[in-house]
Amino acid sequence: MRRFLLCPLFILILQTSLSAQSRVGISDDVQQVLFLGNSITYSGQYIAYVETIYRLNHPEKRLDWINLGLPSETVSGLSEEGHAGGAFPRPDLHERLDRVFSALQPNLIFINYGMNDGIYLPFDSARFKKYEAGMNWLNSKVLEIGAEAIFLTPPIYDPTKGIAYSLTLDRYSEWLINQENTANWKVIDIHFPMRNYLGTKRAINPDFYLAKDGIHPDSIGHWLMARPILENLGIKDVADAESFENAIADSANGQELFILIFQKQKILRDAYLSATGHLRPSLPEGLPLLEAKKQALALENQILDLLVRNK
Repeated sequence: MRRFLLCPLFILILQTSLSAQSRVGISDDVQQVLFLGNSITYSGQYIAYVETIYRLNHPEKRLDWINLGLPSETVSGLSEEGHAGGAFPRPDLHERLDRVFSALQPNLIFINYGMNDGIYLPFDSARFKKYEAGMNWLNSKVLEIGAEAIFLTPPIYDPTKGIAYSLTLDRYSEWLINQENTANWKVIDIHFPMRNYLGTKRAINPDFYLAKDGIHPDSIGHWLMARPILENLGIKDVADAESFENAIADSANGQELFILIFQKQKILRDAYLSATGHLRPSLPEGLPLLEAKKQALALENQILDLLVRNK
């Protein structure tokens, strides 16, 4: 069984990522928060964790939280041979982003790409250049619409499923963290905290995992993604919470609130994905936007009632 070793470079990366997360809050002019990414974002658990705890801490804030992650998607435009058994190539964000920005008016955009962009192969400079170009293109598109981008490093790929690709994502994450200093990007590191957590737990229990398939995090993994985001947004009392349930333990309505928020986010996700279009087959068809917004408003009224009762 391979062990994780905290080399000096790794410790430096952790320290850099912690300093990078010293910013706080969402400015008052933000009305709509958008999340872009692949299947991990599409599943939405970490996004619902973030909205739930943010709203428990800021019940007066009325923001639209929109999840438009798309399974299998890349920002690099790459797709491995025989992807999905040869059924379809990986969708490319380049194909749909203009339609997304035409349908929405996001002020703040969280961006989570990388997991699929190295197409599960050992590090290759040509593939990396495609990822780098895609991220630079995406940053420029966000600037064009006058929004703020916050980049998330990719979640970890479990090294027991393939050490080479695990190291690939380390390098992608290191590059992205470095953009904070070299390009003035706003970056939240979720990769190395997840890596460190997995290494610590696996040293005690070699059978511990955060993702059974090595890719898609379980609920703890999603919490490890949500926690640095919340700290970046100024919610500091989550730092020691080992799970979402632990973080909302003092809230009488926290779990009920999460269920409603998760449901609302899924309705809007499916509706906006259908309305804006994409090339990923086998996804559920969303409601027409008008009906989806009507159902989302009904859920939002229930959410507001819970927030009032939670005071």
